Amino acid sequence: MAATKPTTKPGASTEAVKHITYLAAALKAPRIIEAATRLADQARDAGWTHEDYLAAVLEREVSARNSSGARLRIRAAGFGAVKTLEDFDFDAQPAARQQIAALASGGFLTEARNVVLLGPPGTGKTHLATALGVAAARHGHRVLFATATDWVTRLTDAHRAGKLPNELAKLRRYGLIIVDEVGYLPFEQDAANLFFQLVSSRYEHASLILTSNLPFSGWGGVFGDQAVAAAMIDRIVHHADVLTLKGASYRLRGRGIDSLPSIRTTTDQTQS
Repeated sequence: MAATKPTTKPGASTEAVKHITYLAAALKAPRIIEAATRLADQARDAGWTHEDYLAAVLEREVSARNSSGARLRIRAAGFGAVKTLEDFDFDAQPAARQQIAALASGGFLTEARNVVLLGPPGTGKTHLATALGVAAARHGHRVLFATATDWVTRLTDAHRAGKLPNELAKLRRYGLIIVDEVGYLPFEQDAANLFFQLVSSRYEHASLILTSNLPFSGWGGVFGDQAVAAAMIDRIVHHADVLTLKGASYRLRGRGIDSLPSIRTTTDQTQS
């Protein structure tokens, strides 16, 4: 005698949906119920296996979580303005296109490598640093952005409160720290030493992105001590990608101004 096929009990589908809703809430994954409902008919029509269906539902949940987490990480990073690589005019910096594209994958973060962007004002250093930070956040890394002056202020406050070791340890938990505008203002000796401790604490542990309008040869004047600057540069560039941006400031385009005063001239006038 042939076995009879069990009939589906009335309301079984509704009970299943209720159970999925309960389980999704217990897992703190409310989007699962939406994905499960939306994909159910598609799975039946296409003849998906149970494994295919489960993978598709979980994939939607992971994707949504990553997207939500990325938004939170980007908001918490402290960017002055959110900029992306898609917004950058690589026609003005064609030599940087391939290297920046490679860095955007985030591989340098897993290797605790640094990125240094050098070049005159207005050539896109801050934009690229921010865009790489946004990409890092989207890859799941915690990011913090501030100018060199703001970083020194933060470290000085921690030092005065007797909490500098704790602050440096806390910062090491961030996969990427971005230091913008190194060289725009000189540091006093104490500030230079604090900045050196930040660089040293992250050496071979976590990544830095630094931007500067000065070549490395000019950093001694910024930090007021050639020995401190040399030791700092040594740690930064040991595992680093160094990009030098060239050209006129994008801010001057269409203004009838061809160039800004050179860094060397400005430095010489200050010292005279």
